Amino acid sequence: MTTEDIEVFTQSSIRIRAKEGILYLDPFRLQEEAHDADYILITHDHYDHFSPEDIRKAAGENTVLIVPEKMEQKAKKKVTFLSRICTVRPGEKLEIDGLMLETVPAYNMLKPFHMKSAGWVGYMIQLEDKRIYMAGDTDATKEAEQVKCDIALVPIGGFYTMEAIKAAELINRICPETAIPIHYGSIVGKPADAEVFAAHVKEPVKVEVKIKEFG
Repeated sequence: MTTEDIEVFTQSSIRIRAKEGILYLDPFRLQEEAHDADYILITHDHYDHFSPEDIRKAAGENTVLIVPEKMEQKAKKKVTFLSRICTVRPGEKLEIDGLMLETVPAYNMLKPFHMKSAGWVGYMIQLEDKRIYMAGDTDATKEAEQVKCDIALVPIGGFYTMEAIKAAELINRICPETAIPIHYGSIVGKPADAEVFAAHVKEPVKVEVKIKEFG
């Protein structure tokens, strides 16, 4: 697969098409009701990441919903239209219906918005020949700095997560082939943050700005 198979919508809402299936990560403010998801992965329970309305728009008949373990009951209560809800914990490797996953702890180090104890995650996903890291709402933690991936989707909007320069510094440490900025230009951050991010990412990393709607 290539980065052409990755779409970024508002905030951290992502769709990926691969031979393993169609994946959505944190679907939010979707403009279409595609009902084409094989897997929907949720990083944490904040409204702009866990949106039952948008999960319904993405979900098909056999969609698997994957959520952090600590939000299992909330997911079962809010997403009654899906029969399969699988849970994950930070720092584990697993396979769900052929989808190879690793979870990376996602948290703030000084801010109170995403506590490490909450058990929120980013995802490392093996799709075809690429390792794709979707960081979730996180700072540049020691766990994030140890990630090895081909494509990294990282938040740059600041306040709740890293701001653009800090996110670029993280990317320069882990050095993926491609970095894609997310989580900016709507609830937090400005569209111009992507330019700041790109200016601070060093070669040979390529930056691709893909976000479609700022909402």
